[in-house]
Amino acid sequence: MNEPVYTTGEVAKFTGVNFRTVIRWIDRGELEGYKLPGRGDHRVTKSSLLTFMNLHHMPIPEELLVTERKALVVDDDAPMARAIARVLKRDGWEVKTSNDGFQAGMELANFRPGLLILDLKMPSMDGFTVLSLTRSTPGFEHLKILVVSAQGEDGLNEALTKGADEVLAKPFENEHLLAIVEKWFAVRT
Repeated sequence: MNEPVYTTGEVAKFTGVNFRTVIRWIDRGELEGYKLPGRGDHRVTKSSLLTFMNLHHMPIPEELLVTERKALVVDDDAPMARAIARVLKRDGWEVKTSNDGFQAGMELANFRPGLLILDLKMPSMDGFTVLSLTRSTPGFEHLKILVVSAQGEDGLNEALTKGADEVLAKPFENEHLLAIVEKWFAVRT
């Protein structure tokens, strides 16, 4: 996993404190970090920093929110998953697909997307379970989740209460899907 790693000085800048305070947080186990061999300089991964900042209700700087255009599409209907993937790829996204909730969990951990497009009705592990597990897993606080499902209004509303950022009923227009995604991931110039 090629996750960004920050020095104590960079963490201090993001959190608005002195770098010595950051070192104390690491030494006390409040902020997950590690020491480099030799000099003993500390490093903190982006996911550890975001988890710490969320836990302490710190504002997240915009530069930490910028995410690669990586999406995971989870739908047990393989042709539907491929169709959504094609739409996103044409819009410049790197996309992986998964056909069940269990596989989706492994892909989330390995691929680290910024966007999850999720169907609700799937065998073995349904989309509601994927939603609940993802929202309760540290490091995925800023993952945008778009539920795309034919479950009906009640199912879509339940998805919102369980942590979906937005819902889209099937069938849908590709432009509508892209409009939702682009409001979250518009390229800033």
